[in-house]
Amino acid sequence: MATIDISKPHALSKDDAKKKAEELARTMAEKFGIDWHWDGDTIRFDASKGAAKGTKGEVAVTDTAVRVAIDLPFMLKMMKGTIESKVNEKLAQIL
Repeated sequence: MATIDISKPHALSKDDAKKKAEELARTMAEKFGIDWHWDGDTIRFDASKGAAKGTKGEVAVTDTAVRVAIDLPFMLKMMKGTIESKVNEKLAQIL
């Protein structure tokens, strides 16, 4: 079960929503050193180093929503509220 699980509806085409999800993944990669790749309509990511080390999750794109699920390592669970808030802000900006 994911530590953070956020789903946001969108009115974009699926391709446009996937472009926005990739924008989110690129931002996470730049800021936190997270590695990511596409697996169908889902971006899978994990951090093997840096401040987010041990974090993993996915950004799944459907025709009507984008779902972000993040598993936080023990050391980052105390920051869950802050991280969840930042993910919500970023999703609101890009969608």
